[in-house]
Order: sequence, then structure tokens, then C-alpha cells
Amino acid sequence: MSRASAAGIAKALEEVGHRVVRLELDAFVAESLRTGGYDVVFPATHGAVGEDGSLQGLLEVASLPYVGSGVLASAVAMHKRVARVLFAAAGLPVARGICLERRACGGDASAAARRARSEVGVALVVKPSSHGSAIGVTRIEGSAPIDEVANAIEQAWAIDDFAIVEVFVRGREVTCGVLDLGRPVALPPTEIFAVEDPFYNYTARYTPGRSTHICPAQLDARLLRHVQDIAVAAHEALGCRDLSRVDFIVALPERGRNDEAREDASVGHDSPVTLLEVNTIPGMTATSLYPEAAAVHGLSMPQLCDALARHAHARGPAERQAPRRFPAGTEWAL
Repeated sequence: MSRASAAGIAKALEEVGHRVVRLELDAFVAESLRTGGYDVVFPATHGAVGEDGSLQGLLEVASLPYVGSGVLASAVAMHKRVARVLFAAAGLPVARGICLERRACGGDASAAARRARSEVGVALVVKPSSHGSAIGVTRIEGSAPIDEVANAIEQAWAIDDFAIVEVFVRGREVTCGVLDLGRPVALPPTEIFAVEDPFYNYTARYTPGRSTHICPAQLDARLLRHVQDIAVAAHEALGCRDLSRVDFIVALPERGRNDEAREDASVGHDSPVTLLEVNTIPGMTATSLYPEAAAVHGLSMPQLCDALARHAHARGPAERQAPRRFPAGTEWAL
């Protein structure tokens, strides 16, 4: 996926006259960055190391301007257990849930599952705290046995030491991009339909024909604006910059009282919109969700990439404090 995004960005930038070099995120990237004489870096690296602040830190050490969020925002967006705390502190609508650390739970997934059912509810979503693309995410119906919850926690722990367990909020899967070239602006929201899968999981995302999307999402104007407002607020709550894509569940209308959708009546807030996560490096192929929404907003892929690259270049490298001398007479032994 990262190489596909890189190819899409490179093609777009070349169309507007930029000279582009594509680098692999490997053991040689630091030397390539140091000696390449590059004006600006456009990260297209999804997931661990590339999206979690690691690459961003390297770029700051190299004093290179780069597109996207800085080290801290990248790290907290990647780690959902931290992002949830910041979202809640900002008054944003997150689902009721708990964080289960493998060590604190003694590695006992069965006990963790019983706690989750007791404290969160019967219908659940289990996910690893970090990583993306819905890897390790499991939806669990209220009628499922407790062993299924334990297995889902084990799967999440295989990816991350922390598993997030949230109440299962039923609804429409919606995402909203934010473009921040000095002031964050929400792009038109997109509704995602997983045609053959229970939700927009890894298979639905990357298998041709397994998902479709509509932009703008077919929501009433007031709800669309609400989604956009929360997207911008989430982007700002994490300290993001330049671009992000924010994922949501928009609640379905309430059905009969005996329907399983009402098993967990309280999702932890009173908004029809539940905030899931912020992606600081969204997919950037020509048919990805973020460029598609930008096009509806009036920006072609070349215009979008050009604007982001120029904005990052104008911002320049991360500022560093000037070195200071120790006070006179101070001696330090190393």
C-alpha cells in the first residue's frame, strides 16, 4: 500500500513539474536523505515506523521539511489508547471502552474477556492499540460465547501489548478528510460500503470489488456538518497538521427494543456520530478515499500534492533551540 501511495504521489507531483525521487524505508534511508539534497519529503509510509513518529523523527534530525504531522501527533494518532484519552479530554464522542494491557492482565485472555463483557457490554469491538488497515480488529455479536471475546483479545495482543475493547456501535461507516494548509478545513465526508464483508476490514480495503464508497456521503446536511466539525476537532486535538483522515460510525436509527442493536444502550456519549480514529498518512493512490474527497472539494490529485509539498517546504525544517553554554565556573564530568 505504501508503494502504491508513493507511486500516486510521485505521478501527481511530476505532472506539475516537480522532480521526484522515491526512497524505500529501509536501513539505508538515513544516508539517502542526508546525501540526496532534497528540498522536501512527502512520506507515503503507512503503519509502524513510517506513520508512528519514527520516520518523522528521522526527518527532523536530518533537518528536512516534510509533509504531514510531526513526531508527537503521529505517535499519539497511531496509538489509539492515547488518542482516546485526548479525544475524551476535548469532549469528542468516543465509544465506551477499556484498555487491556497483556502484562497487567497476566496474559490471561479469558479473565480479560470476562472483564470486558462486565465493564463494556456484550456486543464488542476488539482492536490492537496500534497499527492500521483494520488489522487485528474483531467485531463480536452479543450472542457470541465468551471464548470468542478471549480469542479476539489474544489476536490483538499478538500485534500490540495493549488491546482496546469498545462497545459495538452499529451504523454507517463514514470517513472525513481534513486539509490543513494553515487552517484546517474538512473535506466532504465519504460513506464506505463493504460489499461482501461484515465491515471495512483489511480484505474489504485492498481486494478489488470488495468495497464501494460514495462522496459526499448521503447524510442530511446537518449530520454532514457535524461529522466535518468533529473531524476538524479530532485533527486539532491530536495536534495534526497538513492532512489527516478521520474515521467514524454514524448510528443507525433505533429499531425495536428487542433488537440486538439495543443490547448495549449506552455507547458512552449522546452524539449520533462515534469517533474511531485519526489517520495521519491516509492512502494517496488516485482512487483512495482522501484524494477522492479532495477532488469533490475541487482539488485534483496534482493540485493536492503540489499544495501539500509547497506548504511543507514553506514551513521549513523543525525548529531547534540554539545551543547554550553552561554557566561560568560549572564543571561537568562525563
